Amino acid sequence: MTRIESKKVNVACSAETCYDFLTDLNNYELLLPKDKVSNWESDEKKCSFKIQKTYKLALVYKNGLPCSEIHLVSGENSPFPFSLNITITESGDSCDAQLVCEADINPFLKMMVEKPLNNLFNYMADRLVKVKEEA
Repeated sequence: MTRIESKKVNVACSAETCYDFLTDLNNYELLLPKDKVSNWESDEKKCSFKIQKTYKLALVYKNGLPCSEIHLVSGENSPFPFSLNITITESGDSCDAQLVCEADINPFLKMMVEKPLNNLFNYMADRLVKVKEEA
């Protein structure tokens, strides 16, 4: 199992506000790089998109622990099984958030996707900070 962690970011909102935002998968379009994502489809509990020149990914909301954890899993058409867990921790008037992906990928594929996925999750963490600052 390959584990990829984003950096931990401080988000300018309460843990409850962050949790509510991240449990609506329609909002994930705001977290992804517009120039690298196409064919976006979403509703409150699932989303799918194509990553530039590679594959289609699907995320499905599995469950969560209010204001602290969100568990997403790969949907159909994803090239490999994975989970994406987001931890949220109250920190005064703000909160800290981190994305952790666990993927079942072979060593060859790991060499190809580990760095791009790490960059993607760090980008998503940074965008979460920016989107909530602008809200």
